[in-house]
Amino acid sequence: MTGRQAPAVVPSLLRAWLGLIAALAALVVVVLGVLYVGHSEPGTVDRWVIQPTADSVGPPWRRVALAADFLGEPAGSAILVVAAAGGCLLLRRPRAAVFVVAGVGISVGVATLLKHLVGRTIHGAGNLSYPSGHTAFFTALALVVALFATGRLGLGRTAGALLVLATTLVAGAAMGWAQVALGAHYPTDVLGGWCTALAVTPATAWLVDRTADQLVDRRERH
Repeated sequence: MTGRQAPAVVPSLLRAWLGLIAALAALVVVVLGVLYVGHSEPGTVDRWVIQPTADSVGPPWRRVALAADFLGEPAGSAILVVAAAGGCLLLRRPRAAVFVVAGVGISVGVATLLKHLVGRTIHGAGNLSYPSGHTAFFTALALVVALFATGRLGLGRTAGALLVLATTLVAGAAMGWAQVALGAHYPTDVLGGWCTALAVTPATAWLVDRTADQLVDRRERH
C-alpha cells in the first residue's frame, strides 16, 4: 500500500459532521472558561449535579473510580496509548498510529494549557481544575479508536456517527464520573474536558492527514 492509498484517519463521510461537533465543543470550552476564570468554588450547575468531596463514593464504587482514575495518570495513559498505537501498527496503519499519539497528546496538552489560563481551582490554590485533563485524555482516545473502527469496518455516515457519539459519551461519562466521585473535579470541569477532546481531536486528525498527504506528494515528485 502506498502512502497515497493509506486511509484518512477521519472517514470522508464524517468530516462535515465532526467539524460541526468540534466547533460547538470549542464554543462550550470557551464559554465555560470565561464563566469560571479564577473561581475556586462550585458553580450553580456543579451544586445542582453534585458537591464533589474526597469521599463522594464509598466501596466498592470508590475502587472502580480509582481504577478509572489510574487510566488517566501517566502510567495508565501510557499503557493505553502504546496498546492503541501498537494495534494500529500491527494492522499496518501507521497514519492511524500517529493519530493515536498526536490526538491524545495534543488534547491533553491543550487541556493543561487551559488550566493555567483559566486558573480555576478546587480544594486549594494549587489544584487547577478546568478543564479535566483525565476526561480530555479518555475522550480523545475513545474518539480516535472509534474513528479507526468506523473506517476499518467501512461503516456508513449514520452508523459511523452513532459509534463515535456513543463511544465518546460513554468514555467521557465514565472518566467524568470517576473524577467527580473522587472529588478531583467539578462537573463543569468534566464537561470542559470532554468538549476539549471533541474540539481538538478532529483538528489534529485534519493536521495528520494533511501532513501525511504532503509527504507522499513530495516523495512522488522526487
